[in-house]
Amino acid sequence: MDRITKISSGIKAPKSYPTSSLTITDNRTGKHYEIPIYNNSFINSQDLSKIVSPDAPTLRSYDPGYMNTMSCTSSITYIDGGKGILQYRGIPIE
Repeated sequence: MDRITKISSGIKAPKSYPTSSLTITDNRTGKHYEIPIYNNSFINSQDLSKIVSPDAPTLRSYDPGYMNTMSCTSSITYIDGGKGILQYRGIPIE
């Protein structure tokens, strides 16, 4: 657990500020939605949950193969693919 504490103490989440926005028109309902664009390069996929219709409670994104998914830094998981290490809260996942 000491190693995880040491690693997580050095991790700082990058600050992201909305720099622009994306206007989405839902052709099913005609509603318009403003989705913030962060650092001029990405949107938060959770913002898509703002888009709702009577047929679907929330809109989800689908990214087969994670070809367009960003990674993030986690303070509760540790992965070292080269060494075959996968831990969650310091507990090996095997």
